[in-house]
Amino acid sequence: MTSTRAQTGTHVQLPKLGESVTEGTIGAWLKQVGDRVEKYDPLVEITTDKVNAEVPSPLAGVLISITAQEGETLPVGAELCLIDESGGEMQAIAAEQYEPAATQTATETAAATSAPPSERDHSARPIGPNGEMELLRTRSSPAVRRIAEEHGIDIRQIQGSGIGGRVTKSDIMQFVDAMHTAVPAAAPAVAPPPTATAQPPVQQPVAAPPPTIPYVEQPAPISHMQAEVYVGDTVVPLTPMRRQIAEHMVRSEHTAPHVTTWMEVDMTRVVQARTQVKERFAREEGFDLTYLAFVVKAVVHALHEHPYVNAVWDETRIIRRKAINIGIAVGLEEGLIVPVIRNADEKSIAGIARAVRDLTAKARENRLSLDDVQGGTFTVNNPGTFGTILSTPLIVQPQSAILSTEAIVKRPVVIDDSIAIRSMMNLSLSLDHRVLDGLTGARFLNEVKRWLERFDPETSLY
Repeated sequence: MTSTRAQTGTHVQLPKLGESVTEGTIGAWLKQVGDRVEKYDPLVEITTDKVNAEVPSPLAGVLISITAQEGETLPVGAELCLIDESGGEMQAIAAEQYEPAATQTATETAAATSAPPSERDHSARPIGPNGEMELLRTRSSPAVRRIAEEHGIDIRQIQGSGIGGRVTKSDIMQFVDAMHTAVPAAAPAVAPPPTATAQPPVQQPVAAPPPTIPYVEQPAPISHMQAEVYVGDTVVPLTPMRRQIAEHMVRSEHTAPHVTTWMEVDMTRVVQARTQVKERFAREEGFDLTYLAFVVKAVVHALHEHPYVNAVWDETRIIRRKAINIGIAVGLEEGLIVPVIRNADEKSIAGIARAVRDLTAKARENRLSLDDVQGGTFTVNNPGTFGTILSTPLIVQPQSAILSTEAIVKRPVVIDDSIAIRSMMNLSLSLDHRVLDGLTGARFLNEVKRWLERFDPETSLY
């Protein structure tokens, strides 16, 4: 039951949590209805495919209503809660729009059953031989209810899969798909009633019956198909992070026409440089110097030479970014996250190494902020750490390209008609063919290759 008292205050909305993030899943509420909230106090945890973040309060006041429920996935701009900043003494208002069924009184139940159908509370319906009332507190977001109204669906027909039986957007869309898939059976022909007289009936022209539409069971859409579970299988529920990574990857593959090109790079000079300084670097900095820092520096150089690659597709235009912010893919047990090295072109090799170390540590300790994952203009992936020699990375939308570094492997190569043992590495570049052509991608990748192969081992890291 909703409160009758007028709720005045400021509506807090779900903020944009990243350049390519369009929605977030509500985690735990850190404040409860009736709590005093100061400006910038954390209100609620939000999970996206990029980061788990806390949404701060934009103002001071009293939290008087919670609109977004835990476990609900909402688009950017959706209402989260209502805060009253008047400073007056306020009592808590129920966070749910409906009270639990157990709190309904017998009087309310009787009123619901005795009222005309048009006036009855649609949250209740009679069941069973004794006419007991089953109170259906159908919970859903405004977006879900809007979809139901657009398709003429009674939302009470849908079994919600969300927390507390909440009807989610996925539930309503599956119901809509099933409704559109079903084909109504043709109505059976009705025989005319027997005549009351012995006279032969007068023949009347009879219209030809409509053609019978054969019923063909339609397969469920691929996105909604469920695999059969066999004995011994383990079913792992999707976490919000895993689900959103999946949605982002599918969207990237379907949105951008991917083209991948590969080049092999002679990393011998970089290997020599790292070997010379790695012990001293570890003593002074407190962590190991990795090859990734050298590759990122080479990418920054190539982006300066080929600014077309440092761009995004925006449907009616292409935007070339001035800032060079390099995303670094970090693999976690539950998924992949891409924190961003801001203004990477202003950092030395040692500075890039520090940034990689700090962001990786924060990602693995779940300490990344929203600022850490926003604003990337190009991404570098590093699966070679695990021994890969070739990959086809998917672009982080809306960027135009992503580079993967593979394992450095010693192998014989021909140099000036002689065979030599060199430290070789493959580079993989996937690009958005709407923004970049193969020629531009090849030139960019070749510039990365040239910088790495010509690296002077005496070059300062600082």
